[in-house]
Amino acid sequence: MSRDISNIKTVMIKVGSSSLCDNSGQLNKEKILNLALQIAKLKKMGYSLVLVSSGAIAAGMGLLNLEKKPTTIPQKQALAAIGQAHLMQIYEEIFELFQLKCAQVLLNHGDFDDRKRLMNLCNTIHALLSYDVIPIINENDALAVDEIKVGDNDTLAALMVPVVNADLLVLVSDIDGLYTKNPKIYDDAQLLDFVDGVDASIEAMAGGTSSSLGTGGMATKIKAAKIVNDYGKHLVIVNGSKDNCLIDIFNDKQNGTWFNGKVNYLKSRDHWLAYRANVKGKIIIDEGARQALVVSRKSLLPSGIIQVEGQFLMGQVVSIETKSNIIGKGIVNYSSDEIKLIMGLNTDKIEEVLHYKDYDEIIHANNMVLKR
Repeated sequence: MSRDISNIKTVMIKVGSSSLCDNSGQLNKEKILNLALQIAKLKKMGYSLVLVSSGAIAAGMGLLNLEKKPTTIPQKQALAAIGQAHLMQIYEEIFELFQLKCAQVLLNHGDFDDRKRLMNLCNTIHALLSYDVIPIINENDALAVDEIKVGDNDTLAALMVPVVNADLLVLVSDIDGLYTKNPKIYDDAQLLDFVDGVDASIEAMAGGTSSSLGTGGMATKIKAAKIVNDYGKHLVIVNGSKDNCLIDIFNDKQNGTWFNGKVNYLKSRDHWLAYRANVKGKIIIDEGARQALVVSRKSLLPSGIIQVEGQFLMGQVVSIETKSNIIGKGIVNYSSDEIKLIMGLNTDKIEEVLHYKDYDEIIHANNMVLKR
């Protein structure tokens, strides 16, 4: 198989801190100018564009002349607040040179978790695009803590692909793409041009982060590729230090590593369940229930449940697990307290215990997504 760009209309570009800053951590306006020039060319080629930009904390470090990234959350949040304003100011100034308009959109994981907030986010992004404005998206690091963070902008960009309905996600980094092994260690490492599906062998090729400025290494890019490919869309990793790294994606040079979207992809709701919804608790099931779910694609009944962990309400998302493996996720029809009372029982006992019965199933098969 080979790359197919014929149906690509909307492109999301994620640019990392290492592609925006110099070695001292200062924002490099020349790099941002080169990025804006290529974006302007892609706009003229007819593509609709969304930008996911790192660099807020690095920009804050540069403004305060800090040599090392601080370790405490309040210090990082303060730097993000300082740097985000400076970062957007630079984007506005440089984009204006090409008659481009931009808008800032700051997100946290909670914006993906709530379906209503997610729909509002989707509507806002599409309204910006209809105004011919380029949304510049970043995580709201000034307010985020570990419990509510997406964590890295590779993942953030991947989660935004269904929201934007992007056809291609471009990860602009300081590496050429995915190698068969670490090219800094092994001379025989080979750059992969095309990957048709992320499996265990592809995941094994990922190493750690190599940048002191960014938070994402190759492992986060492989994770992002899996999220995007499972939605049927494509992802490509390119080296931002190379001239025309974005333009070359759409010509015969075809640089970087292309991760091809799956043909049998997850629908929007299932993709939300699998990747974008935070679990509020766990339901542990026995072997009989596992067989019913995985083999027969049945709904989860109370009789197969052996343990409930966490506090959650009806309609929230939980993880479905055995004692040793995660099976999938699902939307519950009962709260955690109610399930604890009826777990292990047959469905005809639900009303006797709870004094009402709205559903036979704890999680209906239609409200469940199993691990692939």
